[in-house]
Amino acid sequence: MGAGDKTRLSGRRLPRLNEESMKTNPIYNEDMPTCRECNDEVTKLVTVKVGGKARKVCEDCKDRLREEGEVAAASESVIQGMMGYKGRR
Repeated sequence: MGAGDKTRLSGRRLPRLNEESMKTNPIYNEDMPTCRECNDEVTKLVTVKVGGKARKVCEDCKDRLREEGEVAAASESVIQGMMGYKGRR
């Protein structure tokens, strides 16, 4: 190996991964992801923007948050209509 060869990482060898090391090492823990909204374990999380912030939630919570956003937008529109809001002048 020459001076320009970058196949080695500063003389250290990477650890071998086997089933035992994956079970005992917390980095390789195979727990299922948890929804941040309902705290249930799910197979897949979906990223959704709520109020300008990205949140990782399950499919059920995604649908519920989408419906809540639609209801909030519709109610805001009704309130603005009652108050005679016409936007910027």
